[in-house]
Amino acid sequence: MAKGANHQQRRASKATVLLAWLSMLALIVAASLLAGAGPAYRWELIGLGDAFNFMRNGVYAATAAVGLSVLLLLISIFTRRIGASVVAIFVIVATAALLYMPWQQWQRAQQAPVIHDITTDTQNPPAFVALRAAREAAPNAVDYPGEATAHQQQNAYPNVQPINVTAPKATVLAAAQAEVEASGWQIAAITESTIEATATTHWFGFEDDVIIRLTEQQNGVQVDMRSASRLGASDVGTNALRIETFLDNLGKRLE
Repeated sequence: MAKGANHQQRRASKATVLLAWLSMLALIVAASLLAGAGPAYRWELIGLGDAFNFMRNGVYAATAAVGLSVLLLLISIFTRRIGASVVAIFVIVATAALLYMPWQQWQRAQQAPVIHDITTDTQNPPAFVALRAAREAAPNAVDYPGEATAHQQQNAYPNVQPINVTAPKATVLAAAQAEVEASGWQIAAITESTIEATATTHWFGFEDDVIIRLTEQQNGVQVDMRSASRLGASDVGTNALRIETFLDNLGKRLE
């Protein structure tokens, strides 16, 4: 009887150790794939399709880590192995934290329209001049897509609107340039009325082109803006958020 009980305990112990190692391994694989997909593409080690496959496989590995951890947690509860319970809970919590950002991106992708060129003036969008050649070499078109995109933008991002400030044009231009530099964008050209620059996303290194246009009004200056991705059918709301954030910060800078 005692030998049988000891044998069962040893088997349970081996099972919990194996599950603990497998759940940790699955977590490490998931973290490596999810965290490495963007930088690997940005450094031109893999293509965009491979990067998305990395992320997809990372989600699969994370799901496996959670499944193994839940099983480990159940076994540890029945066998009263506190150490195994701690490992299981750690892996579950770490996996949830790891998946939080991809889950947020997925949620945004479901809600965002499939557009990538956003502007505060859909009737007369600011036109790229200095960045025209760079945009012509990219997959997405140089010119604003037109009414269909404008309609989708207005429905999805009604807050993307120009701002009007009561300050001299030169003052607004200087403030806009300072805000562009603070945002870390690479300036391509500055004229008396426009600033063209390129914003690079942190993770994948996607390049989005930005133009700020100043128009003198009777009571000040109207600031319009356009932000357009060079690659991808959908920007997952990135360009609209960039415009809203920039104009809000510019307004505060000019107060």
